[in-house]
Amino acid sequence: MSANGPAIRLDKVSLSLGRTEVLRDINLRINAGEVHALVGPNGGGKSSLIKAVLGQMPHRGDIVMHWPDSIGKIGYVPQTLEFDRGLPLSVEDFMAAMCQRRPAFLGVSRRYAAAIDDALERVGMQHKRKRRMGALSGGERQRVLLAQGLIPAPDLVILDEPMSALDEAGMQAFEDLLGGWRSAGVTVVWIEHDLKAVGSLADQVTALNRQVLFSGAPAHILTPDRLLELFSTRPAAPTHQPEEACA
Repeated sequence: MSANGPAIRLDKVSLSLGRTEVLRDINLRINAGEVHALVGPNGGGKSSLIKAVLGQMPHRGDIVMHWPDSIGKIGYVPQTLEFDRGLPLSVEDFMAAMCQRRPAFLGVSRRYAAAIDDALERVGMQHKRKRRMGALSGGERQRVLLAQGLIPAPDLVILDEPMSALDEAGMQAFEDLLGGWRSAGVTVVWIEHDLKAVGSLADQVTALNRQVLFSGAPAHILTPDRLLELFSTRPAAPTHQPEEACA
């Protein structure tokens, strides 16, 4: 099976926020078309790393994407969605706002109607498309976030703890999405705290605590000794860096 997503190479990537060093000399290879999970303690730099990959945070070092052909599409699913829950914003309105230029209050554009239908169906939220976003449960909102990451169909998917609030139905939908992405050769970079899910669903795992501690197949990384080292060791002491960080 040929991969549609990119291989990603990080060489000596470091990142600082003010005087605090968040990431130090990250060297990492993510193969094209694989599901690659990032695990580690809170504050270990996982979210900062994927924001650097997305070009949202300045860094030192090199981040290179090797696309199989032309540059493809990137889908991003954040950990949470912050919004005013009193807004009269339906699931359908939210999906329209995320994928079309036409104002959501004018309705779903014909160009995106079928894609929105399919995305909501894949996460089991089609029957709640008229429900107000503020009235959804946390798990339902998370499924909607997964749905918006499907439009347009991505070649690279970045997931920041997508399972954090999912209910049982949402978990099954997420597993189905991962299986579909893998079959389609999509590259998936996935931050996750559920190590059981990582062990059964990821192709490769990187343990990160401000620096890469281990990287490899789940069976070799998610061992009791290595997990004890990962989660019981304090992050390396921050070092003072210049205020400016260069891309």
